[in-house]
Amino acid sequence: MQLDEYFGKTRGVGVLSTADASGRVNAAIYGRPHFMDDGTIAFIMADRLTHANLQSNPSAVFLFKEEGSYKGKRLYLTKAREEKDSPLISEIRRHRSKDPEGQNNTESKFLVYFRVDEVLPLTSGGA
Repeated sequence: MQLDEYFGKTRGVGVLSTADASGRVNAAIYGRPHFMDDGTIAFIMADRLTHANLQSNPSAVFLFKEEGSYKGKRLYLTKAREEKDSPLISEIRRHRSKDPEGQNNTESKFLVYFRVDEVLPLTSGGA
């Protein structure tokens, strides 16, 4: 099963982990990744700690735990680029009207694109 199909069908919770230039780690709850035509994935984020960390360290891990089990995925990521207040953010949100990604907030948002470097199961025995 392709990743976009997996995330389109599977319910669960995701955590995006980043680290700053000194190695101090941050983890934050994030919705499912958005799959882009160029093969990258993207997350919508505010200018907070996760976004700040990615300015000095492009590496991240997205951990996804399936609802009701210990199955899931670990995506090892490298930031490819970002867009500030991209019109694409509104388009993505229209397709996922139930996503609570700060839709009513007026602060700047970033569409941050990542290359998927490696995909592993959530646990060594999981799928």
